[in-house]
Amino acid sequence: MNSSKNMAKIAYAALEDKKGEDIVVLEVGDITVLADYFVIASGTNKSQVQALVASVDEALSKEGIEPTRVEGAGNDNWILMDYNDVIVHVFSQEDRLFYNLEKMWRDGKAVSKEDLGL
Repeated sequence: MNSSKNMAKIAYAALEDKKGEDIVVLEVGDITVLADYFVIASGTNKSQVQALVASVDEALSKEGIEPTRVEGAGNDNWILMDYNDVIVHVFSQEDRLFYNLEKMWRDGKAVSKEDLGL
């Protein structure tokens, strides 16, 4: 079984592989029961947003990890992939600025790429 930190690492690498922008990992387990980590990224257009989501899905599926649900898959502006302990948010650039999850969850601890072991 994969740890939530390892799942966040896999998601980060998958987003980076498809040139996701401004990838942020927040450790939120101490401030919410929703998840241990939020992984947040932006795509420059609808096609890239879909490619980012597909990349994360494929990478985690290879590890035997499937989302419990995916929200927003039809709109390409904000897609949420819920893996229980890790929630991946893929935004269009405009919607990311509007919703500003990083500010909303500012009490979470930012996790660097190096902290993930990448």
